[in-house]
Amino acid sequence: MIKVNDLYVEYQVNKGFLGGKQTIHAVNGVNLEIKKGEILALAGESGCGKSTLAKAILQLEPIKSGEIISDTKGQMIFQNPYASLNPKMKIGEILREPLEINTDYSKQKITEIVKEKIKLVGLDENCLELYPHEFSGGQRQRIAIARALMLNPEFILADEPVSALDVSIQAQIINLLKELKENFGLTFLLITHDMSVIKYLADRTAVMYLGEIVEIGKTADIFANPLHPYTKALLGAVPQINKKDKKILLKGDLPSPADLPKGCKFHTRCPKVMEKCKTCHPDEIGSSHVVKCFLYNSVL
Repeated sequence: MIKVNDLYVEYQVNKGFLGGKQTIHAVNGVNLEIKKGEILALAGESGCGKSTLAKAILQLEPIKSGEIISDTKGQMIFQNPYASLNPKMKIGEILREPLEINTDYSKQKITEIVKEKIKLVGLDENCLELYPHEFSGGQRQRIAIARALMLNPEFILADEPVSALDVSIQAQIINLLKELKENFGLTFLLITHDMSVIKYLADRTAVMYLGEIVEIGKTADIFANPLHPYTKALLGAVPQINKKDKKILLKGDLPSPADLPKGCKFHTRCPKVMEKCKTCHPDEIGSSHVVKCFLYNSVL
């Protein structure tokens, strides 16, 4: 459905009190395919470029170079349901707006569609006369999901859709997304740092570090046999009972995307770093399970 080839996204920002400009290298040579009907998860710690890549795919961010090939239009579910809904508009007005702008449907048909979508996400049509502040966080996210569904998209980008919600509500929203995918054949790009959410929801998983995809494969394969040291560290951070495997502890913080390390970008924190990692950039190795790491010298 969507193919990304050698994509770069950069920003020019002020250095602050020092004056002048500096370049933020947000996305660095990403190659990615999103297959029709799948949930592809994009994992990685904050600041690694996940949201920038996703917004570039939806053409919400300008790109420096590369290409994005798509045969569909998508919609977005934003991270914060408290900020993504206009507080001055009633829920019915918020949901009607996409149809009023993009279609020539009659008022009656728009009303019918709005009632259908709000019920689809588990809310009653009586809520259409209320304002966003009258709902809980979980209810607001259901409304945001309904808005994303208004134009019947085939592709939905969900940017940390449960991170701003209480744990008890997260499971409800996760199950709702899974039901929508199964019932309507939707394709999702799921951005999250929560590996337990990925394990439950995603068909495939891409792991991102400093603007690069360092490992990608079927979610079951990623969890059963993680290859990249960064992937192993992410999985090791997931709390588990009676976990016997030794955790990989990363040194330091994520380097600044304004000052990228040479060679393999992970070498400054990698517990298995080799000399060539500091000067040479690893190529992608593998087919269905792909990794960028010098620890693997043959096709997987």
